[in-house]
Amino acid sequence: MREFFEKCFKEKRYDIDPRIDEVLEVVNLKGHEKVHDRIVKSFSGGQQARLLLASALIQEPDLLLLDEPTNNLDKAGIAHLTKFLKEYTKTCIVISHDSDFLNSFTHGVLYLDIFTHKVEQYVGDYFDVVVQITARLEKENRKNAQLAKLIQEKKDQANVFANKGGQMRVVAKRMREKAEDLEEEIVDVRKEDKTIRPFTIPSQPELIGEILHLTSCKILLHKKGGVKPVERKVNISLRKNNHLLLAGPNGIGKSTLLEAIAHGKATGAKVADGVKIGYYRQDFSTLNFEDTVHESLSAVMVRQTEEHLRSVAAGFLITGELMHNRIKSLSEGQKGLVAFARLVLEKPGLLILDEPTNHINFRHIPVIAEALNKYEGAMILVSHVPEFVAKIRIDEVLDLEK
Repeated sequence: MREFFEKCFKEKRYDIDPRIDEVLEVVNLKGHEKVHDRIVKSFSGGQQARLLLASALIQEPDLLLLDEPTNNLDKAGIAHLTKFLKEYTKTCIVISHDSDFLNSFTHGVLYLDIFTHKVEQYVGDYFDVVVQITARLEKENRKNAQLAKLIQEKKDQANVFANKGGQMRVVAKRMREKAEDLEEEIVDVRKEDKTIRPFTIPSQPELIGEILHLTSCKILLHKKGGVKPVERKVNISLRKNNHLLLAGPNGIGKSTLLEAIAHGKATGAKVADGVKIGYYRQDFSTLNFEDTVHESLSAVMVRQTEEHLRSVAAGFLITGELMHNRIKSLSEGQKGLVAFARLVLEKPGLLILDEPTNHINFRHIPVIAEALNKYEGAMILVSHVPEFVAKIRIDEVLDLEK
C-alpha cells in the first residue's frame, strides 16, 4: 500500500504515512490497521475503487478526473463519495452512467456527440440537459422539414424552367444553386445512441434436480490486526429457475465466493455434475484479451452456425470491423457486451454474475435486467445497483453481513 501511494509523487515524500491515513479517512477506508504494508490486490474490487480515488486525492489536485467512480462501490461507498464531491471546492470532471449520482453534485454537462463529432456544453444536471437536447432536436427537425419543402419547390421549378429551353435554362441553373444553398443550411440532427436488442440467455437443457447446494461460505471480517476469514454455515439450494442475490458491503468476500464457486474451489459448495457455468466477472478476466471478438464468441459456441453467431453479436451492437478487433482494444462497455453475447451462446445451467452493470451504458441496463429476470436456469447475482436488482425476480437473498 505504501508503495502504491509513493508512486503518486515524482519525489520521495517523508510524510507519506500520515498522508495515507488522512486520505483513507476521506474515502472511508479508515480502521484498517497495518494497512500501509498490506498488498493492494488483497483488497476487494470496491475497496480498490476507493484506493484509486485516494491515489488521486493524495496529490491534492486542482483538477480531479473521475472515470466511472461508482463502479464496484456499495451503497455506503457511493453515499460517501457523493458527500465528498458535494463538498469538493476544486474542479471535477466525471464520467458516469449513474444519472442520480451525477445529478447530486454536477453543475454542467459536456455532451460528446458520436454523429457530429462535436463536444457540446450545457448548464444544469443530466435531466436538465435531456430536456434541452429534446427541445433543440424538435426545433431543428421543424427547421429541416421547412427547408426540405423549400428545396423540393426550387428543384421542381428548376425542372420546369429547364424544359422550356433558351433563357429559362439560366433561371433553372439559379434555382438549382439556390436549392444547393438551402441544403447546406440543413442541420445535422443527432442520431441517438443505439440500444441493444432484447435478448434471452437460454438455459442448459435437460437439467433436473438440484444445480447448486451451498452449505457454508467464508466471509472476511476486518478487525484490528488485519483481515480474518471466518466460515459461516448456510443452507442454500438452487434448482432451475431459482435466482439468488448475494449481498453485503465491499470487502466481505462476495466476489471471492463467486470465483470459488465458478472454479469448483468453494469448500461449502457442490455444483451438480454436468452443469455448465456461465460466469460474468466484473473485471472481464474470463475474456482472453488477445482474442479477436469473433474468436472469443466462437470459443463458446456449440453446434451453432456462423449466421447465428453474427446475429447474436449484432444484437449487442457488435458488427462489421468490430468483430475482428482484439478484446484488449475495446472499451470497457464493449467488453461487457461481448461477455453478455458469450453467455447467450454458452447456454449455461448456472449463471454467476458479479456486478454486471459496471461500465454498461444506462440505455442497455433495462434490457439486461429483463433478460436476467426471464432466465430459467439457476442464477447467483451480485449488484450494488438497487434500481437494477428491483427489475429482476429474486427468490432468495444471502446477505454475508448478516
